[in-house]
Order: sequence, then C-alpha cells, then structure tokens
Amino acid sequence: MLARDNQSTALQWLGKQLFNREDPAAFFDPLLERVNPMWIQEYTPARVEQILQETSDTKTFVLKPARRWQGFEAGQHVNICIEIDGIRRNRTFSLSSSPILWQTQRLISLTIKRLPGGLVTNWLHDHLDVGAVLGLGEAFGDFTVPDPARPVLFIAGGSGITPVLSQLETMAAQDYRAPVSLLYYVRTSEDVIAGEKLEALAARYPALSLSIIPTHDEASPRYLSDGDLAKVPGLNGRQIFLCGPKGLMDLAGELLQSRGVRERDIHCTFFSAPQANLENQALGGQVQFAQSNIEVGSEGDANLLEIAEAAGLTPRHGCRMGICHQCSCRKTSGTVINRLTGQKSGPGEENVQLCVSVPQGPVSIDV
Repeated sequence: MLARDNQSTALQWLGKQLFNREDPAAFFDPLLERVNPMWIQEYTPARVEQILQETSDTKTFVLKPARRWQGFEAGQHVNICIEIDGIRRNRTFSLSSSPILWQTQRLISLTIKRLPGGLVTNWLHDHLDVGAVLGLGEAFGDFTVPDPARPVLFIAGGSGITPVLSQLETMAAQDYRAPVSLLYYVRTSEDVIAGEKLEALAARYPALSLSIIPTHDEASPRYLSDGDLAKVPGLNGRQIFLCGPKGLMDLAGELLQSRGVRERDIHCTFFSAPQANLENQALGGQVQFAQSNIEVGSEGDANLLEIAEAAGLTPRHGCRMGICHQCSCRKTSGTVINRLTGQKSGPGEENVQLCVSVPQGPVSIDV
C-alpha cells in the first residue's frame, strides 16, 4: 500500500511539473470533452436527462451525474458549473430530489426559479436543453433530515420548498412517524412548485399535515401570522426548519421567538445571506493579492471576492453566500470582518472566505 501511495504521489508531482496544474488529469479535458463530455476530470460532469416545467418561472432539471459523484443527504446543496459566453460561472442550488432516486436510478434533480436579472438562472431556463452536460460539485450543508424521534414544522416560501421536498420524500420513504407539518407560502395559487408531488406525499404519508398558503390571491396580502403558528399542535416541542426569502425567515423568527420557541430548535437555510450590521465599523483598505502581484484599494463594505473580481481576477467561488467554502483561501496578514456574523479576524495568518470577508485596513491574500 505504501509503495502504491508513493507511486501516486510521484505521478501527481510529475503531472504538476509537466502541466503546471494541481489536477494534471484535467489537462486532457479539452480533448475528452470532444469525445465524451462525461469523461471530463476537472469536475464531475452531469447530463440533463429531463426538464419539467413546474410553474411559469420555475423548472426542474433531472440530471445524471458521472458515477464518481459521491451522493448527498436530503436537504443539502450542490454547486453547479456552466460556461456562459466563454466565462465559467458557479452557482449553488438545493437538491430537490430524495437520495433514494440517486441510489436507485443514479439521478438527481435541481428545481430552479428564474430570477429577474439573474445571469445564471435565466441562462439555465433559456439555453439548457436535454442532453447538455454541466459541472457538478460534491454536496454539502447541514439542513438535513431531522431527529426522527421528534415532531417537525417546516416553514417554506416560494422556491424555498426545494430542500424541503427532498427531506419530505426521504422521511416518507423511511416511515418517519413523528408528526410533520408544512406551512408553504406562495405568491399566488399559480406559483405552487411541485404541487402534485406535495399532494401525493400528503395522501400517502399520514404523519404529514400540508398547508399551502397563497399570499396574494386576495385583495389584501396574507402573510405568515401568529394564528398560523397557533394551529400547529405542540409547537414548542417541535424541530423547526425554515427556508425561503429573507423577509419570510425574519418574520418567522420573530413570531417563533415571541412564542418561546428555543433558538436551538430552529434551523435555517437562506437564499440570500443574512448580514451583520457593520454601519459603525471602519471598513475598506489596501488589498494585496500576493500570488497575482496586484494591489488595489477598497472602500466601504465590498467583500474580498468583489474586490478581486473588480481587479480582473477570477478566484474560485461557488455560492457567494458563505455556505459552500469554495472561495476559502489564506489570509497572510491584516484584519477582515465576517459580513454574516460581524466577527473580526485576527491580524495574522488564517483561512478566510472571500465572499463574506470585508477588509478593515491593509490585507494580504494568497490569490
């Protein structure tokens, strides 16, 4: 075994010397892509097998990843990689299918809503066809199936239903018997994502209580209310999972707190990153990108990823929300503030996430 490991290390070193890259196997990707895109080594390729129109602005893309993909847990996210106008773009989406579909058919699904002005979501809706191949990262995230011994409340808004779908299908298949309630808020009755699937789940899964609530079907908007929570039996003994727009999540947090729900029982995943109030902080400074030999000044609360991109650099990144850690790199000196938590770093060497780190004074980064 030791000899094999040494041989592998030697080949890796030789490949790096010959091709000047960390992943020498990917040197042949341009040729492999012409022969069979599913042979690419730089990322896990996934072929589009089916496209389903869920609503006027939401599609489900059923994908077949290469067999080397390692699978996922219900409720997790995945990064995808596509090329738009010659530039590779990475974005993070929740998996909407159950892991059982992957285990039995080697398929997964991503349910993606078109965002007004969104570069990647609009491109996927307008240009991604059956048979196309995109790049897939490994799954990550801890918004996963809850403790089967305790009842659960899911509160979802709009396309926030996607990871909840994955969880509910998995829980139904595993005969999760504790009571499960879903409050699903949509703008109108036409905006319900996977409505037939949810109704079918509720019909075959006796533990599930399903409430789909349009907020704008009537003249006066109807949002999540304390009355909705009052109808959930044993609310304070439930695990609570929140997923959706920040406004809904903030309102849910306030109402749950007013009802005495413990913070440790509330689990959230966001479509936009929650941000700390940094208004009273002195922000900005000179940023040195050491490997690129570039130094630029910054002002205000621009994060290191934005500063790097404005300087013409293209550092690796994924979600841009502090979730996936793909943009993590080494800070060699200086202080940054975490845009999510407000926490200030030490002045020395440490790993930071570019997408949520705001410089406070001079900073040097290994990019």
